[in-house]
This record gives sequence, structure tokens and C-alpha cells, in this order.
Amino acid sequence: MPQSERYLESDLEQALIVKLREFLLELGKGFAFMARQQRITLDGRHFWIDLVFYNRLTRSFVLIDLKVGPLTHEDLGQMQMYVNYYQRELTAADENPPVGIILCTDKSEAVVRYTLPEDNQQIFASRYKLYLPTEKELADEVQRERQAIEMQNRLQQPEAKP
Repeated sequence: MPQSERYLESDLEQALIVKLREFLLELGKGFAFMARQQRITLDGRHFWIDLVFYNRLTRSFVLIDLKVGPLTHEDLGQMQMYVNYYQRELTAADENPPVGIILCTDKSEAVVRYTLPEDNQQIFASRYKLYLPTEKELADEVQRERQAIEMQNRLQQPEAKP
């Protein structure tokens, strides 16, 4: 990130999105990059999906949303909306349901358990696990990149004079 007096949360998020996209494409495993900050408009309101991939091995869209704060029920609802939109509007009859991934700094098991329906497991979940990075791989990569970006920002900040 270029030197600046102050960095906004959105600057950090954008830098992480770029690194995450590179990470997933480096993994291989059938990923094709489709969009970054893809806008969908519903009833005149705009929403942005951080990253959209297509995985040719699972024949499904993979939607990724990055949250620099803790996971909320609103985040889960928003991702469910994205997945539903893709399923109903963009997924072909011969393709598998889309996969939604939310990456956040702090995941609450209780928020996940009580926000999503109990039958949230998709039929193809085991197949996805063969091709998608594990939750730990994604979390480790986001944490590594966040630390690197924050360190770079600190090094580029001019020192305060006494």
C-alpha cells in the first residue's frame, strides 16, 4: 500500500482482497477469477461481493466476503442473500449450488449456529472440501497478509517528532 498519513479500514480490506485473490489462484484446484467488488442491485439498492470465483472442478461459483471485524448475523444474512441471488439468477441447471465464504477476524460459533438453519449443509460439501482451501488455510493466509500490510504501514509512517 502506498505511504499515507492514515489508512482507512477499507484500505486494509482492499489490500487483503487483492492478496486473497492471488492466494486462491496460486492454489490452483480449478479456480477461475470472475469478479472483484461485483455489484448486484436489488430494488435499487447496491451490494458488493468482495470476490467471485468459479471453480470448474466443483462446477460452482465461490463467493467470498471479507470482514475486518468480528462476524455478525448481518454478515451471514448478507452472504445468504448473495448465495440465493447466484443460485436463482446466475447458476445454470447443470451447475452445483454456489458456495459462500465469509472471512472475518473473529468467528462466533453461536452466531453461526443460531443465524443459519440447521440443515445448512449442502449436498456437495464433501466435494467442496476436496477443492477449496481449508478454513485454517484461508484464516492463516488472511492473518499473514494482514500482519504484513499493517507492518508495512507502520514502517512507512513518518516518525512523530517529540
